[in-house]
Amino acid sequence: MKLNFLTQMREAAQHFINKTIPQQRAAGRPQPAMRDINPPPPSAAPARPAPEAEPPHAAPNPATHPAEFAQDILTRMGINVDLQANLERAIDLGARRHPTPVQPPADGAQFLSGSYTNHAGTRNYKLYIPASYHGQAMPLLVMLHGCTQNPDDFAAGTQMNQLAEEMGCFVVYPEQNANANHSKCWNWFNAIDQQRGQGEPSIIAGIAQQIIEDYPVNERQVYVAGLSAGGAMAVIVGTLYPELFAAVGVHSGLPFASAQDLPSALTAMKRGVHRAAKAGNGSQPIIVFHGDSDTTVNPVNGEQVMAQRLHHHRGARPLVQSGAVPNGYRYTQTTHTTADGTPVGEHWVVHGAGHAWSGGSTSGSYTDAKGPDASREMLRFFRTVS
Repeated sequence: MKLNFLTQMREAAQHFINKTIPQQRAAGRPQPAMRDINPPPPSAAPARPAPEAEPPHAAPNPATHPAEFAQDILTRMGINVDLQANLERAIDLGARRHPTPVQPPADGAQFLSGSYTNHAGTRNYKLYIPASYHGQAMPLLVMLHGCTQNPDDFAAGTQMNQLAEEMGCFVVYPEQNANANHSKCWNWFNAIDQQRGQGEPSIIAGIAQQIIEDYPVNERQVYVAGLSAGGAMAVIVGTLYPELFAAVGVHSGLPFASAQDLPSALTAMKRGVHRAAKAGNGSQPIIVFHGDSDTTVNPVNGEQVMAQRLHHHRGARPLVQSGAVPNGYRYTQTTHTTADGTPVGEHWVVHGAGHAWSGGSTSGSYTDAKGPDASREMLRFFRTVS
């Protein structure tokens, strides 16, 4: 979950130019070496005609060449940094440069491309229809990918299509637009994207509603889940549309309204939220997975997601169980129930796991096969609470 590194670098560079350099000039300090775009005129009466002057150096257009613009600014400031190399390390462009091969669906199944548009914008999606579908009503799962991912990558990594084949459900994968976020992160940290009827939550809910209108979806079994930025957005969408989504799955995500801008987003990712606002009406169950060695999104966020959602249910004592994957990670599973024993939440802490989908396949990015199978456990939980 990396948040538009180029934009931050560009703003920092502009701040340096607007503030620091004028202050240095006023103090008489030496200036960073910069190309002289207004060379002095040639001396009088030259011995031979002066050579044709070089054209002035033109900075790249930040709108069309943001990386080149930021690199040019850093060079003018005298800062020796290879921005492209640092950028690639920051947002992991591997998945984009080497996209996951599209896996053919099972015999008789379909993996269809679609698009949805409303006042907030347009997003593409891919819909998996299992071979077991013959016109009967089936559950629907909305899967929100993480940064730099796409529907094919996320489907391959989570293996959710294979489970949909086994358990009989539709799966739709909305795709974030690179024009909306350079790193293809869902914009969970923007205020407009935390409001019902606005921004990306309205688009994601609209995609789910479009599938419901086009296919015989069991409307009591519509769920939303996601990873990282997608996990944070799943919390938002579920909170804003509880009448649409029966339960929520969160992997390596953050609480609802945990940030209002980039600085607060980075703080939340690093340290969690100082005080997570109460959210949700208590009737929408939630399952959370988080690796306790996650250095991208602090695991405390998983605890805060649970606390935020379960503030209505304080009477029952949670059931804590431990286990281990053969030749893999240990985990702690905490199950929360109402006083009458109805499950309302599960919190899985995977010991030793980082920022990756637990139990996922190496055919997709950001996965770790050594953990418990988050995909299977989420579907099992959804079916249990429906």
